[in-house]
Amino acid sequence: MDKNMKIYIAILVLILGIVLLTDKGQQKPIDWTPTYSVNDKIPFGLYIFDHEVNVFFKKQKIQKISTETPYEYLDSQYDENENVENYKIKGTFINISEANNIDDQSMKEILYFVSHGNKAFLSMRAFPKLLLDSLKVELKTDFMPSENVSIWMANKKVSTKKYTFNTGLSDYFSKIDTLTTKVLGYQNSNKNKRQINFIEVPYKNGYVYLHTQPVAFTNYNLLKKDHYQYAENVLSYFTKGDIFWYNKSLNDKRISNSPMRYILSQPALKWAWYLALLGILIFMIFNAKRKQRIVPIIKPLQNLTVDFTKTIGNLYYQEGDHTNIIDKKIIYFLEKIRTDYLIDTSKLDDDFIKKLHYKTGKDEKDIQELIDLINNHRKSYHGSLEEDLIRINTAIEKILH
Repeated sequence: MDKNMKIYIAILVLILGIVLLTDKGQQKPIDWTPTYSVNDKIPFGLYIFDHEVNVFFKKQKIQKISTETPYEYLDSQYDENENVENYKIKGTFINISEANNIDDQSMKEILYFVSHGNKAFLSMRAFPKLLLDSLKVELKTDFMPSENVSIWMANKKVSTKKYTFNTGLSDYFSKIDTLTTKVLGYQNSNKNKRQINFIEVPYKNGYVYLHTQPVAFTNYNLLKKDHYQYAENVLSYFTKGDIFWYNKSLNDKRISNSPMRYILSQPALKWAWYLALLGILIFMIFNAKRKQRIVPIIKPLQNLTVDFTKTIGNLYYQEGDHTNIIDKKIIYFLEKIRTDYLIDTSKLDDDFIKKLHYKTGKDEKDIQELIDLINNHRKSYHGSLEEDLIRINTAIEKILH
């Protein structure tokens, strides 16, 4: 291991040590997000309620609905035989959430389920408008929050005790149909009068129960003093029949099956993993840079055509066949003119000279001299001399270069 690599490793270890020292002793901040998820152990999750649900509903069958919408589940349980049109299940549909997490189609199906002699218990701070309109109920939010809110049951036979909750903004029912609706619970603070927070509303052959304090079922309150008793009091109205619990929260996330799931869920392990990947990347970059293989020098291919031309030219020159060489020079020159300038070379007259002058920009006298030499060579019946070859070649070079 060379000196530079030791320096890189020392820097990486130093960074890791600083991160660990900075993070050491720091308290993990509390997440107060109201997720109402059965997977969350944070204050406003339903992890405790999920594990104690069998205590709240003793000797009752509990069906958890987490992968389907209420409409999909309840509709699949509807029996449409010719003689009987009814649900194959009987009991209470419950949902606990921060805000409305039920779509309108599902809400219609829940009401239809209730109309067949069943119950529905919804504990949330914002109810579907479709539900409120159907039950002729109005909900209101108290925008003057108080640190402490007292909550108690209306029926003294159920409980006479008041429980103090720290809920922040309080929601309550501001308008109900007093002829049919039964009040089951109240709340108040030092600044407000008694407000209705729990009601029973008859709907055809069944009942709908609305509750505005879902925090009563969260981890924070179920573990705080005797607050679990209030949750028991509320749920005591549903001790008969099966329970169909829709526990899919708006903030629920699909649990990854990745083997890295636990590491990435823990901040300390996550940062250790990222630093390890960064260290490996730095090592690979610098190690690859030092061990890069030598790039071989590739010589360009030789132009054998030039050598071949020189060889043929020397052969003709040694033979002394100047006429043949001049003929080939003229053929090459004329072919070049036809290819590059698209000029007809069948007649080497004054018109040809002018066209070549305009397209090449060469002196007209030089072009005239070359054409005269070519025409004289073609008319000559005796062999050409070396001097003739030199003159014609010189004249061609002036035009082509």
